[in-house]
Amino acid sequence: MTTATPAPGQYAIDVPSCVVTFTTRHLFGMGKVHGSVRLRGGTISLAEPLTRSRVDAVADAASFDTGNRNRDRQVLSKALLDTAAHPDITFTSTGAELDRAGALALQGRLSAHGVRAPLTFTVAQAQVDGDEITVVATATIRAHRATGGADPLG
Repeated sequence: MTTATPAPGQYAIDVPSCVVTFTTRHLFGMGKVHGSVRLRGGTISLAEPLTRSRVDAVADAASFDTGNRNRDRQVLSKALLDTAAHPDITFTSTGAELDRAGALALQGRLSAHGVRAPLTFTVAQAQVDGDEITVVATATIRAHRATGGADPLG
């Protein structure tokens, strides 16, 4: 792939080639759990200047998968994601800024289980190859449970 600045415009996210993965901790923060969710769709609107760009994406909450059926079933249940009532996990950007190193930080709102919270993605890599753009971005989510009970990730 070649690296270049993509042309301003609206781009559809190629759902089949998109991967949304996560890593979380369980067992009192000692063990790692890796998982994924499938994207339903989304758009990236690139603007000039780049800081006026937007991203809107929707993931299928019911596709939450860590490879552990019991854990996944509990996370998908009414106790946590309640995917029957809240089938989508959405991200809508609200702004962007460039840091001192020139990396793009994309601020927005993540919605899951009817709860909206601020989230910032840091674009770690963006490459252009013809009319395709490949983007790698990371974010840290701090989830807090309002109720007691067993840790579904443990």
